[in-house]
Amino acid sequence: MARSTKPRPHKYIFVVGGVMSGVGKGIATASIGRILQARGLKVNPIKVDPYLNVDAGTMNPTEHGEVFVLNSGLETDQDMGNYERFLEVDLSNDDYMTSGMIYKYVIDKERALGFRGKCVEAIPHVTNEIAKRIERASVTHGSDVSLIEIGGTIGDYQNMLFIEAARILKIKHPHDVIFVLVSYLPIPSKIGEMKTRPTQHAVRMLNSYGVQPDMIIARSSMPLDAKRKEKIALSCNVWEERVISAPDIESIYDVPINFERDNMSDTLLTALNMKARKPKNGLNGWKKFVHRVKNPTKEVRIGIVGKYFNSGDFVLSDAYISVIEAIKFSAYAQGAKPVLEWLNANEYESAKSVKDLAQFDGILVPGGFGETGIEGKINAIQFCREKKIPYFGLCYGMQLMTIEFARNVAGLGGAHTTEINKDTPHPVIDILPDQRKKLDEGNYGGSMRLGAYDCRLKEKTVAHEAYAKQNIVERHRHRYEVNPDYISQIEAAGLIFSGQSPDGTLMEIAELPRTGTHAHPFFLGTQFHPEFLARPTTPHPLFTAFIKAALKKRGK
Repeated sequence: MARSTKPRPHKYIFVVGGVMSGVGKGIATASIGRILQARGLKVNPIKVDPYLNVDAGTMNPTEHGEVFVLNSGLETDQDMGNYERFLEVDLSNDDYMTSGMIYKYVIDKERALGFRGKCVEAIPHVTNEIAKRIERASVTHGSDVSLIEIGGTIGDYQNMLFIEAARILKIKHPHDVIFVLVSYLPIPSKIGEMKTRPTQHAVRMLNSYGVQPDMIIARSSMPLDAKRKEKIALSCNVWEERVISAPDIESIYDVPINFERDNMSDTLLTALNMKARKPKNGLNGWKKFVHRVKNPTKEVRIGIVGKYFNSGDFVLSDAYISVIEAIKFSAYAQGAKPVLEWLNANEYESAKSVKDLAQFDGILVPGGFGETGIEGKINAIQFCREKKIPYFGLCYGMQLMTIEFARNVAGLGGAHTTEINKDTPHPVIDILPDQRKKLDEGNYGGSMRLGAYDCRLKEKTVAHEAYAKQNIVERHRHRYEVNPDYISQIEAAGLIFSGQSPDGTLMEIAELPRTGTHAHPFFLGTQFHPEFLARPTTPHPLFTAFIKAALKKRGK
């Protein structure tokens, strides 16, 4: 009998948030993807951000968190990083959209007479474009299930068109679309009882858009009891087995395992009328990783010297979330618990205060822009170099490492980056000519080297040893580069540019050797952002080399 050529229906899971923002939709979406992967299905996640920015590139990290860069160079929301880490895949431009992207496309199309003189309106033209992009992403990936996280919270005005597009898709594919609501159940301290009413109101608000949730993920500080499950099911018109308890946990990587305790994958497959291709033990590899997270045999103490930590009276570690997770993955792989401390660069302006860094096993300076705390960072880098403390510089951290070495070792007094001091006598870090033209035109959103670039490593270097290969590809996000006019002078003084672009014009990795006049256990910086490629079960080799050096220092 001939095999049917009829295409298998594609499935869509829309994830929306209720009650408050920051409830964990991104982690929930990524975890749903992981458990469906474990059952043998191919999934593709999509993040919808309702703001009018065309992308996340120009937003302040203290307000929005980290800007995550894809291989293509697209600057996206930090949830895209969670998706890549949980699913251990590289995502594409089709997996991210903002209101700004959609409106810009529709308006540009209208200006070019793409609508043939019709009156262009939000419905159906904007909603059609949203739906078209969601469907296109599924084709791009050849996936079985698309997971679409709609940012923000139900009731946000800017979300309405995306929810309307989802509703229309549901009408178009009634048996292939489901909605998952991630909602928060507060436990007021003076009352001492978990409250379901805010979730009930969120569901009714969603109902007012013509959408009924098929599943509710109940976030709270404690597990959901049977009584609350029953109450939510009855009042929100959801079957009880489709109310999933999601209590606060120590590690976000526990979430897929917790979901499966409530048989979420079976429930989702039933709702989507799908069959699993693998049994439930498909999560065994993930469980081994989580076991390492929970059972370290030692500690490693890492100080992160940055400037994007302060947000009022709180510390906003989300500005460096990929860096933090990359450190964790490499530490867990070495059986170590990472103890991270956020260090404000402004506090290291004096030689006296910088001595506090001696207590750490390793110091990391992440990427950033601007002059805030810059001399404090340079002082910290000098202290690490002189006191043989393992140092890892990322992007700006590599540029400042080069400046410090130029000033204090290569004899280039006053060396600096032209980003901060245009009149420096030694511009060892400068902007490329083509990028300068964009800045002069005020095009700040398109003036960086973004995305994946090739890099060639010098043999018998720390970087080459870590990667165990000569040719690598890493992601970038920066405007300024090591000035070619100073490379020979800096290298003659002892700093090695161990990674370069294939044509030798761009310096990608700088390091000190482990032997010789300037011997150092680990003093290395990258112009790229290795944290974007770190994964739970495949840690990044440079982070692992850094952690190994830090553990060796701790052992001494």
